[in-house]
Amino acid sequence: MKTAVVILNWNGERQLARFLPSVIRNTPPDVTIVVADNGSTDRSLALLAERFPTVCTIQLDRNYGFAEGYNRALAEIDAEIAILLNSDVETPEGWCEPLIEMLESHPDIGAAAPKLLSLDDPTRFEYAGASGGFIDALGYPFCRGRILNTVEKDRGQYDEPRDIFWATGACFACRTEHFRRLGGFDADFFAHQEEIDLCWRMQLAGLRIRVEPRSKVYHLGGGTLPASPRKQYLNFRNNLAMLYKNLPQSRLYATLTVRMLLDGLSAALFLLKGDPASFKAVWQAHRDFRAAKERLREKRRIVQANRTKQPEGIFGGSILLRYALGRHTFGKMM
Repeated sequence: MKTAVVILNWNGERQLARFLPSVIRNTPPDVTIVVADNGSTDRSLALLAERFPTVCTIQLDRNYGFAEGYNRALAEIDAEIAILLNSDVETPEGWCEPLIEMLESHPDIGAAAPKLLSLDDPTRFEYAGASGGFIDALGYPFCRGRILNTVEKDRGQYDEPRDIFWATGACFACRTEHFRRLGGFDADFFAHQEEIDLCWRMQLAGLRIRVEPRSKVYHLGGGTLPASPRKQYLNFRNNLAMLYKNLPQSRLYATLTVRMLLDGLSAALFLLKGDPASFKAVWQAHRDFRAAKERLREKRRIVQANRTKQPEGIFGGSILLRYALGRHTFGKMM
């Protein structure tokens, strides 16, 4: 199947110079490499023209964020499989072939993820995806290899391929027909948790999400959007929006009520720690979530109309509670 690796870039000249050579070197020659530039104001486009003339470029007129930037890029590519790759990912030899094989052999797989390892410490998983993503009953994401801020060493304990709940946006392989049919990422998310939302919608529409650990990549982590109140705002707001859109009616209001109370507790803890910027980020996230309710109702109507099955990979308990009880690894959590 015709395949394209698509890298979204925004003012990432240094990251392109550092990481693009490994992508070019270790990607099969019949796979197209595309850099979609999100309105960069640095020398990214000049660098691509000077050092990487074989790489295809898509020039967007402004920064549309991760979600809409990829939506626009995938609307322009001619490929049956797209591998969305962060600009801060190093790819070893043989990184993409297992993902392509999996999607080619299983038409019901909507998205697939590799094993994500830390570039700074290759013996450990990387926070953003590890070896496959899940969520708990309250919508908190976690991974095989990462629970909250505890990241495990990779000892081969999660090397079997399996169905998961979400594939990491750091390296997200999908069939373009499924991506486009379901509307792609939610552009209103801008960045963060858009891949979890899409994977949830894919599962509700009857597709599977899978991890293939034979494929592995090394992620710098935090390179595209470092930790900040802005990042906290997006995570809190987008998680509430995701729950509102995708939860069944029977669980919707109870889950949202508990989550909003827990978010309020998080905000209070930020304030007690002398971090008013993070407190404000949570407050603004809840304010904007409430303001978007009318728009979210229409999105929810569409999602629920496409519901054909229950998703896999939702842990029925609370990872916060189990973590407090000393269960800090995926093996102990599940």
